[in-house]
Amino acid sequence: MVNLTDWIFKGGVIKTSGTTGKPKEIKQSVKKITASNKVALESQNITSDSRIYTVCKMTHAGGLLAQTLPGYTVGAKIDIEPFNPYTFNNKIENYTHTHLVPDHCRALMKTKNFYNLDLSNVWVTVGSDPVTWDIIEAFVKQGATFMANWGMSEIGPCAINTVFRNMDDVVYYQEHAIPGATILGDRFYCKWDFVNNDFFVNGDICVYSGWFKTGDHVVENSQGTLYYKGRRE
Repeated sequence: MVNLTDWIFKGGVIKTSGTTGKPKEIKQSVKKITASNKVALESQNITSDSRIYTVCKMTHAGGLLAQTLPGYTVGAKIDIEPFNPYTFNNKIENYTHTHLVPDHCRALMKTKNFYNLDLSNVWVTVGSDPVTWDIIEAFVKQGATFMANWGMSEIGPCAINTVFRNMDDVVYYQEHAIPGATILGDRFYCKWDFVNNDFFVNGDICVYSGWFKTGDHVVENSQGTLYYKGRRE
């Protein structure tokens, strides 16, 4: 069981998921945790009145650091349990926030009662893997405030994102999307730059003091939105 108080005052270690290479442990300092908590609260409108439903693994950044630990710091209500699509559908309307990965979203979209949900009071943050337009559309059509989020165990987890509040937002970003890429975002909570086409990030929410080479193939459109095209070889 994760001791959230220890994380606030001592920091800890997060294990990478292994989707971008061999799984490894990334140490999270108290300074970094403090900064990332502040960003997570601000970027997702989490307050003491929030009710957070955590279904991601607490050993990974998405489960622990995206909403759970930040919410704990402000006294939000937090419930933590393993993901089950039918249980999720039955409970989610009682909450204000949840964090999912795309595979969770696809599982939910396959259930019949998902399309009867009223998510108008729910903030849904989705990340860890590329967030596709079908996922964004499905949740926004059910009324959710949807945040497509990019971060890594080394930075974030809420580092770069875009918030979709209605289908007009979805249509706007789709019209300016880069073919063959998925959206990273245009809200920036870290510094970023391209060096020889490599994508670098930096900031207080990074575990490193200098610039970190992400290994992601990222491109920018004319509106200043970043898009993900895969991992660099």
